[in-house]
Amino acid sequence: MKKVFLLVTLFIVFNSIAQKNNTVQTQLDKIVSDKMVMGVVAGYSIEGKTVEQGVAGYADKDANKKIETNTKIRMGSIAKTMTALAIMQLVEQGKIDLDVPIQTYIPDYPKQKKTQITTRHLLSHTSGISGYKDGKESNTTTEYATLNDALSLFKNRDLLFEPGSQYSYTTYGYTVLGAIMESVTENTFEAYMRENIFKKAGMTNTGVVKFEVELENQSKLYHRNNGKGKAKPTKENNLSNRLPAGGFYTTLTDMLKFGNAVINNVFVKEETLTLMRQHHSLEKENNAYGFGWFLYNPKPNEGAIIGHPGAQSGCTSFLFIVPEKKAVSVILSNTSRAQSSIDPIASSLLQSSLAKASN
Repeated sequence: MKKVFLLVTLFIVFNSIAQKNNTVQTQLDKIVSDKMVMGVVAGYSIEGKTVEQGVAGYADKDANKKIETNTKIRMGSIAKTMTALAIMQLVEQGKIDLDVPIQTYIPDYPKQKKTQITTRHLLSHTSGISGYKDGKESNTTTEYATLNDALSLFKNRDLLFEPGSQYSYTTYGYTVLGAIMESVTENTFEAYMRENIFKKAGMTNTGVVKFEVELENQSKLYHRNNGKGKAKPTKENNLSNRLPAGGFYTTLTDMLKFGNAVINNVFVKEETLTLMRQHHSLEKENNAYGFGWFLYNPKPNEGAIIGHPGAQSGCTSFLFIVPEKKAVSVILSNTSRAQSSIDPIASSLLQSSLAKASN
């Protein structure tokens, strides 16, 4: 993630990507023709109006099915921003306190010897909970019937550090957040997200990925081995151990709707979003993180540009939002290990949206 932060910062400062006639479509066509990705969609909007978008490549190469703006694609870790917003809705309602031990909501979660994990720690990746143990755990086919079942995978492992003392990005911390949501709402995580995030934003083609369940207009999954070579089909992995952290599918159209809903305070109050955009990942860390957002602008206005990348089997993605400019830019690819191709275009989209918003 530090590489991504530095890359984006350089593009913002020096504007090294945006060039004359280098349209969204041109950039997408190139990475498909170079076989860096199998399929990709991207675009940006200003004040809720889509200014430019493009599609290139295939949703299913074998079936000769082209990718489209309504093709359902995994979003990866962009899901964390949505889960964080859901948590903050419950904070606004007084159902969750950011600073009490998480055992307040999930009593059977193991207690620590000294400092207890809080919701604030989980949101900001300062809980000390580790990430995937290995590649096999990340690419598992194991089905966890509930989020509480998924907690059993890691909850008894030693923490990496005392909660609140360091930053370490972890998917599993957001799995815990999902379990907290289920406890306080007495509803499933999926049902809560559907009613309070997707529906509120008008996202009719976004939902939870179900292992081995095919959807209409769904893309196949592709992969580049170690980020090298051509994009090839890859096996599906089971996301039931990480639904709140990276278990959603979406479309380009829906992601633009989501970004604009964030800007227009559809999900949480403006002061709540301001809190989420503050630097919560400790001052000694380079890659500033708020609550569910990476903060991409240089100090002292780190939260002026917020967003999140996503990377998992069959997915490389990026979302940028600039609230004060009412600008949203999104890129979604059905190919994993494609960051070297996707990240520069994501930065170019951001630059284009900022230039357009300033005109």
